[in-house]
Amino acid sequence: MVPEVVWTLPEPLSVEEVTMDDGTVIVLRRHGNPDGMRVVLCHGNGLAIDLYYPFWSLLTDEFDVVVYDLRSHGWNVVSDLSNHTFPTFVDDHDSVLEAIDDHFGEKLQVGVFHSISSMAPLLSSTLGSRYSALILFDPPLRNPRQVRHELDEAARRAAELAAKRSHRFKTREAFIDLISFSPTFKLAVPGVQDLLAKTTLRECVDGPGFELRCPREHEAQIIAHASIFAVLVDFGAMQCPIKVVGADPTLPYSYLPAIDLSEILTVDYDFLPDATHFLQLEQPAKCRDEMREFLTQAGLI
Repeated sequence: MVPEVVWTLPEPLSVEEVTMDDGTVIVLRRHGNPDGMRVVLCHGNGLAIDLYYPFWSLLTDEFDVVVYDLRSHGWNVVSDLSNHTFPTFVDDHDSVLEAIDDHFGEKLQVGVFHSISSMAPLLSSTLGSRYSALILFDPPLRNPRQVRHELDEAARRAAELAAKRSHRFKTREAFIDLISFSPTFKLAVPGVQDLLAKTTLRECVDGPGFELRCPREHEAQIIAHASIFAVLVDFGAMQCPIKVVGADPTLPYSYLPAIDLSEILTVDYDFLPDATHFLQLEQPAKCRDEMREFLTQAGLI
């Protein structure tokens, strides 16, 4: 019998609370090698950066790893729904980068973002100038050949599903049993479903049981707005090299349609065969290798 895999996150080297303009607090955690090049990581909608530990655990020997959750996700408290928007994510991102420099010192750094969080550095007025490189895993962008209404319709359907998802559970095991019937994480490495429960649920404050750390209304609102902001990205204006690693466009999509950015000359684009939108949870070593190969080619390592 194959033993069950349990992912245990290490204690951070440092934890810092950063207050955003509206008073929301975002918690930074530092892991890994303080003498290495800094890597800043964030996660996809409705998830948590600690869920990506199977991926970023492969970076900690070499890199100075700083992780943070989007507002209303992970370690952070839930903020007002009216402030849960793409423009606020961008402002939060810029404030986080300033806080990282203040707390940990200025140094060479690379941004590594998945899905929704990729939009923050792409839409920031800094145009990527705070990074030596960006590695984006399956960002929710529009294929240049894709008809606009296709992305709009996909986002609408995904938002409707998110708004209706179960949000309270008697036990973590009940949550794991439920997601075991979903195809979403079927290809993930062993132990991810348990890690998902640990990192995206919190104990209910008004009674027994567990609830989603990111409320379903918050998750749905971001999905609904994705197609609006996807068309605003101008890769030609970005001031650092960019690598995009996408899901396999031949697979049925698990979030939004997979993109193919091979026509954009300013972007180094590849996709991972047999990987869905959650590629860092499915093929963490290959994602690490794609990242290191790009940084090597860019002369950064």
